[in-house]
Amino acid sequence: MADQVTLPTGEAFPARPSYAAWAPLREPLFRSLWITAVVSYTGTWMQNVGAGWLMTQLSTSPLMVGLVQAAAAVPVFLIILPAGALADMVDRRRLLLFAQSWMVFASGALGVLTLLHAVRPWTLLGFTFLLGLGAVMNDPAWQAITPEVVSPERHAAAVAMNSAGFNVARAVGPALGGMIVAAAGSGSAFLLNAVSFFGVILFLYRWRRPHSETARTQGVWEAIRDGFQYVRGAPHVRSVLIRTAAFSVGAISLLALLPVICQPYGARGYGFMLTCFGLGALAGAAVLPRLRLRYSVDGVVAAAIVLFAVMTFVAGRVGPFALLCAVMFTAGTAWIGILACFNVVAQTMCPSWVRARALSMYLLVLQGGMALGSALWGALAARVGVAASLSWAAVALLLGLSTIRKHRLTAEELKMSPAVVRD
Repeated sequence: MADQVTLPTGEAFPARPSYAAWAPLREPLFRSLWITAVVSYTGTWMQNVGAGWLMTQLSTSPLMVGLVQAAAAVPVFLIILPAGALADMVDRRRLLLFAQSWMVFASGALGVLTLLHAVRPWTLLGFTFLLGLGAVMNDPAWQAITPEVVSPERHAAAVAMNSAGFNVARAVGPALGGMIVAAAGSGSAFLLNAVSFFGVILFLYRWRRPHSETARTQGVWEAIRDGFQYVRGAPHVRSVLIRTAAFSVGAISLLALLPVICQPYGARGYGFMLTCFGLGALAGAAVLPRLRLRYSVDGVVAAAIVLFAVMTFVAGRVGPFALLCAVMFTAGTAWIGILACFNVVAQTMCPSWVRARALSMYLLVLQGGMALGSALWGALAARVGVAASLSWAAVALLLGLSTIRKHRLTAEELKMSPAVVRD
């Protein structure tokens, strides 16, 4: 039997990378969900490219460009905790159907208005906010159903496959989005994103979800309170939340200000930059298991944060397109190495009855930090310039390393295989 690591929940995972990493795709249920998810993720990245680029055409303010990502993430502050509680209380399948349908409406309506030239900067931010509401309602339930669509012995591999699918979309979606925006405009990208949700909706409609344990509570707020009580008693989860907060605020600066950096290269150049970032994430996911065998978890995370901080600093000062592509590829490699550690512990360290609530708290810290960071670095760039704003963001990332001393991630508490994160 291969060496294993046993988590506090009683789950055992291989201590070394398994040759059966693709095994979950042999299961028809997981394979169907994985394929439809990749299509949906691709549409989401096309939407991101279209929205970011459209704002640069509607406004020259770096603050408004930064607010595009902030508008998508602000709903985290409003409904992520109730969304996690609901995902533990009700049928996750029905909740996901509602959230996916909501996103079809938001993206489709924005696409039609854009094609009619009826969109202004605040209109774009408003519909981006509505799309973000649907995504936030979707995320805790979406990540929590993974154990329900794959056999228990393949759960860890399924989490890794979800990450691979997300990063395939990250590599393909921006390039497609850039080409579509350049050829047909942002409205077409928004409409294609609306269509991309229908595969997931069809899967959920046909899926006969097995009965599973739900939270034993009478109301949403009571469920949220119980979730906080669980997290307070789980030091490893608290450590991940603190470390995630220290990283997320500074890390989003690069992606938030990328549309401004890429203005000289057009929509296609912007899409290609995001593709380079996605390819770097794929490369990072591939080398991560080997790094785990040679270095500690904290060592890998610290090195990746330093590397990402350096790339953030350099991105504001590099002119040639080829060098910018190299910077984005390297940044993507570091990005997945960091978020893989944080996200997997949130997925695998909690029992089913509280999993969605723990994930909602993690997503609140991650996406909330990114929303604050997007607005912060956009406002700073409007005052002191993009290069200086990225420099301060790099400093913030390095200062965040100070949290490692009191909040270490040990090998027993973390299975280092990448998991899905929407950013």
